[in-house]
Amino acid sequence: MSIRFAPFQIFLLSSVVLLQVGNTKAEDVVTVRVTADSENAGYEAVRAMDDNPNSMWHTQFSAPPGPAVRSAIPFRCGYGAGCSREHFNALPTRDTEDAKTAPPVPKPRPSTGNNVPPPHEITIDLTRRFKIRGIVQQARSGASNGAIGDYEIYVTGDTLGEDDRDVEHWGEPICRGTFQKVDTPQKVEFAKPVEGRYLRLVALTELNGQPFTSIAELQILVDGVKFVAEGAHLGPHPEFVSQEQGAEWGGTKELVDQYNLIAQEFARPEYYEGICDQTYRIEATILPADRDAAAVVLRRTKALFDDLKGQRGVRFNVEAAGNRLAELQSRTMEVDTKDLASRFSLYLDICKLRRRIAFGNPLLNFDEILLIKKHRSTFRHMCDQFYGAYSPAGGGLFVLSQPFDANSTPKLRNLLEGKKVVSGRLAGTELTGGAFLSPDLSYDARRIAFACVECQGSTEHKMHLDLSQGHWDRGRCYHIFTCRADGSDLRQITDGTWNDFDPCFLPNGRIAFITERRGGYLRCGRACPNYTLFDMDEDGSRIRCLNYHETNEWNPSVTNDGKILYTRWDYVDRFGCIAHHPWVTSIDGRDPRAVHGNFTPRHWRPDGEFDCRAIPGSSKYIATAAPHHGLSFGSLIMIDPQVEDDDAMGPVKRLTPDVGFPESQNGGEVIGTAWPLSEDYYLAVADYAFQPGSRTGPAQSRGQYGLYLFDAFGNRELIYRDEEIAVASPIPFVPRKLPPVAATLFADHEIPHQPYVDHPKSSSLEGRPTGTVMIRNVYKSLKDWPADVAITALRVVQVYTMSVPSGGPPHEIGYREVSSPDSVNLARGVLGTVPVDSDGSAHFEVPANCEIYFQALDGEGLAVQSMRSGTCVHEGETLSCVGCHEPKSSAPLPTNELPLAFRRVASQLRSDVEGTRPVNFPELIQPILDKHCVGCHEKAESKKEGAPILSREPIERKWYASYRSLVGGRHAFHNYGDPLRSTPGKVGARASKLYPMLKKGHHDVKLSSEELHRFAVWLDLLSNFYGVYESEGGLAQLRGEKAYPTLE
Repeated sequence: MSIRFAPFQIFLLSSVVLLQVGNTKAEDVVTVRVTADSENAGYEAVRAMDDNPNSMWHTQFSAPPGPAVRSAIPFRCGYGAGCSREHFNALPTRDTEDAKTAPPVPKPRPSTGNNVPPPHEITIDLTRRFKIRGIVQQARSGASNGAIGDYEIYVTGDTLGEDDRDVEHWGEPICRGTFQKVDTPQKVEFAKPVEGRYLRLVALTELNGQPFTSIAELQILVDGVKFVAEGAHLGPHPEFVSQEQGAEWGGTKELVDQYNLIAQEFARPEYYEGICDQTYRIEATILPADRDAAAVVLRRTKALFDDLKGQRGVRFNVEAAGNRLAELQSRTMEVDTKDLASRFSLYLDICKLRRRIAFGNPLLNFDEILLIKKHRSTFRHMCDQFYGAYSPAGGGLFVLSQPFDANSTPKLRNLLEGKKVVSGRLAGTELTGGAFLSPDLSYDARRIAFACVECQGSTEHKMHLDLSQGHWDRGRCYHIFTCRADGSDLRQITDGTWNDFDPCFLPNGRIAFITERRGGYLRCGRACPNYTLFDMDEDGSRIRCLNYHETNEWNPSVTNDGKILYTRWDYVDRFGCIAHHPWVTSIDGRDPRAVHGNFTPRHWRPDGEFDCRAIPGSSKYIATAAPHHGLSFGSLIMIDPQVEDDDAMGPVKRLTPDVGFPESQNGGEVIGTAWPLSEDYYLAVADYAFQPGSRTGPAQSRGQYGLYLFDAFGNRELIYRDEEIAVASPIPFVPRKLPPVAATLFADHEIPHQPYVDHPKSSSLEGRPTGTVMIRNVYKSLKDWPADVAITALRVVQVYTMSVPSGGPPHEIGYREVSSPDSVNLARGVLGTVPVDSDGSAHFEVPANCEIYFQALDGEGLAVQSMRSGTCVHEGETLSCVGCHEPKSSAPLPTNELPLAFRRVASQLRSDVEGTRPVNFPELIQPILDKHCVGCHEKAESKKEGAPILSREPIERKWYASYRSLVGGRHAFHNYGDPLRSTPGKVGARASKLYPMLKKGHHDVKLSSEELHRFAVWLDLLSNFYGVYESEGGLAQLRGEKAYPTLE
């Protein structure tokens, strides 16, 4: 179909092939320079012309404050330990005959800041003049954020200066028009060809009303020419092998795919140079001397051989393998790289030797692997993927026998075949027709725990405020089961209308798990119940909440020193697509601490780090670098908690550098559910069809995750794959060493049964259980404090879990914090204040079993610093901190002086004024406006002069007009100016325009000290309007009445 405009046409095409391949007419490939007025790290302008519609150019949206955006994939590596730039550059390069010069790096364009609305522009320097017929533009998937609406196209032949804005010869646009809201290619043809060297596409509007511009693919139409951006994917080098060729030459589909994926990596030399100092072992990268895939596999196989040959218990003939390796090295030098058939035959011989060596690893001292089979979730999001309602039926719990026999096929048995449940609601039935998730094996290997959903009943979410019930049909919820190692004694140990999953055997005999029983919802846009960390006895009794966190948690496992390691999403008043990284807590849920990465800019690191596990014999962890908007698959990384967190990649090394980080750095959902055998060897599942630009075909739609043995040198060996359904969660079916059992706060017999977190019995704090907080020195901080400011008190603030779905909530809590516009603000309340002694120490009691954060106050009672994270204490617990946002690696300095606050009994909270628990504008602020301001502002002459409306008049979003005037008019505080941390002295009332004006006095209005304090508290706590999420409570607050949250 075509839509005609004058003097050009725009065509909407259902499918367009821009690159001629196969036996069709070839096109000349010309590299071009692509720049833009704005780009986000990981979504640079070159990605609009990289021949990959899975990547895109996107204007800046999540960069940290500063003069420029640091690229997620730097073109020049730094000088880290191990693999450095010098090391990389000192390596020999391949022969001149095979050399491929990396294209020059485009000069970075100046940043325009986050979320700047159109117009935006992308400019292409074709390097010489061409007769241009038009363009083809393709929007990102779903034509979502950034899809261009109205546009203009300019062409010029003039030579532009270093800054292309200095030219005055762009002239009038060649054409202008409007793109449609589709993600298929749209073709714009000029009325007649225009000769020129430079083309500029200007996006005037965005189709979704968003402050972005994005393009998945852009092509300039010139007969016989294809344009690709410098620094982008330039096509395969060396040549690919088709499946037909591979079969003819004796290769399996797996080995053909591996060959092609390695060959594809030769197109990214700048990528590997950029990440060399982030990679655990340089052998896993593509090196300058590598000639083709065969040479790469030989080099990596030699690294594997060199690592294993001296180890005790190897199960291959070291001498014979060494001789064979030397023979293959000689052949590699002799066989012409242009002889594809011979090189592929050589590659197959190397792979055969590699498999024999890999499977002879002494760490593979087990002959069975426990695993599950499951389909990919139908909802691609880090949260929704674990709802039973989105889990397709199919799969089961299996054991794979003889997995490491290089000469035979492993044997698979269904562990639960013919087994019936012996306890619980499903007693007498077999677990068939459902879906399985997250198995775990007890330390003695005698019992198995796993989650299973029946896949029966409605998939609809059920909204209510009854915390004794979940939000799904019980037949659509994951429940936890246990059985013996042979599948017998199959017991259902949890039930209900909550999803319970991720069971983890603890050293103290209990089972940690993840569940929705905490209550509450995600805060960014739909019905998405939270799930957090609980534990229970092995029979499902005495369930207990370990973390009263307000957002999601995932994947508990046990560290080598006996703590619980898990992933937490921690985003109090900050951008929602960050901060899902590993945390640790004691075995009974005390002292939760981020391991690292809690304040990292998004594109400098993985979006999230999931399935974290301690590596045997090491202090390090393995994890999956996975996306926010996707499933928990991606690239494998190693985390060293003993390396200081630099808010970047300092503690992190890439184990599988061929797979980029999904979403944050344009990688794919390739690898997941890793089980480490050592720092160098791991079991994991993978499907390289999810690698952007991969050539593995239709598996991409199914998720054919197969089981592999990976090593840190870049090798992988397929152990097992089912062509019909994915495998996941491999576990060696052998006993493991039991970690130490640390002391717990409560004796075993004192643990209560808490099947869900109930409504607060009363809004009063009297009689509630408490814990103690001890802070050595609040001035110990990551950022400098303002000069001559003394901290005299701490404000303790409770955040309330969102109790209703965030998709279409009854009302908005307030103007959203600027760095997190996709997330509903947290409602909150002031629990009270406590004194800080002159040496910066504090010692005080706080209510237990609720999420809290702290603000450091000056002598005027104004916040100087505010946490943007949460913590919690259990009843009777003492939580100690070195300082306020101190470096996590820091420890108290040895001193003979006990901090002043530690020498006395713990301070009690001093409650604040009415309207601060919960904080709400109608009760806290509006009465002051009614008393001092409304009368004057409502006068005709004041209205005529444009005075802000300060009355209770209800307006859109169910706020008062006065609230919109103060906050929407930018007089209040709801912008930290940093998506990650707060800056001391630049928060709340101190950073607002309103407070200094009120303190000075406005006309003849002089507020009392209490009235000023009320404004200060409101401004310090993000200037919210409501203090509750629910409709009934919101309507009460709108009337100026008291209301309290239904869920703490």
